[in-house]
Amino acid sequence: MMFLHSCSLAVRCSCFRKPRITIRPFSSSWTARKDATENEPKNSFLLKIWSSSMDCLHSWRVAQAMHFGQPLVYDMSYDQHMSRREMENTVAQLMESEGWNRRAADPFHLHFCGLQPDSAYHRELLNRYGSHTWDQLLITATERSHVELFPQQDLVYLTADSQHVLHTFDHSKVYIIGAMVDRSIHSGVSLANAKRLKLATARLPMDEYLDWDCGAKNLTLDQMIRILSTWKDTGSWQKALEFVPKRKHSGFHQQSRGVTRTTKSQKKKVSLQTVYFGNLREREYRENILEML
Repeated sequence: MMFLHSCSLAVRCSCFRKPRITIRPFSSSWTARKDATENEPKNSFLLKIWSSSMDCLHSWRVAQAMHFGQPLVYDMSYDQHMSRREMENTVAQLMESEGWNRRAADPFHLHFCGLQPDSAYHRELLNRYGSHTWDQLLITATERSHVELFPQQDLVYLTADSQHVLHTFDHSKVYIIGAMVDRSIHSGVSLANAKRLKLATARLPMDEYLDWDCGAKNLTLDQMIRILSTWKDTGSWQKALEFVPKRKHSGFHQQSRGVTRTTKSQKKKVSLQTVYFGNLREREYRENILEML
């Protein structure tokens, strides 16, 4: 009897008990499908068409430059002056330069001169590009020297050690850049090479335009082609030298001088205003005192 009574009480209490509501989380597979759907780009086929169209446009411009464009030479005869790490950095900068030139509005006709077969340069380029891509690059890679391809009077070797400043861009000249990354800064290597070949030399007007703070004035290969491309397209050294790293200089000469002059004139103007209004206030104070008396 006691057992039946306890069972009836349990049944009666369960009737008045609040129902338990449990919230089950969504399954991880449904959440993953939702995230994938939200992150999926819309109309991605248009992006593919745009990318392929731009690649065709860039390739067409570079192909035109190989027939009608201005040559730009990279001297590849410095592999014996660099370590293995420096040579790898040089090849990486050459790839950056080739990519920038391919996307330029008016690209150069790039020449890799003095590139010997099976040299350290050649092996690293094949390793980075791949043999198939390397064979399809729209550049001229040759083991011949630049003095064998172009007239000597048209060649200008760009080196930071030159005493001649490059003021204007000459579209009839063939500018040469030494394909070298020299972390030990052996100054004069490219200048000695140009003098040995009896070539004209020039340097970028960085001292004439920039307040140089510290460090060597040697630029990377990709910075050089950015500067030359911008200078060729715009004719402005201010725009071209924007690609010089900001950590090496404190701005352009004209900007710094303008700020100094403005500061001096402002200080002079403020001092004159202070003196003028000071005298005026003193005069008004005296007049008020006389009126009171």
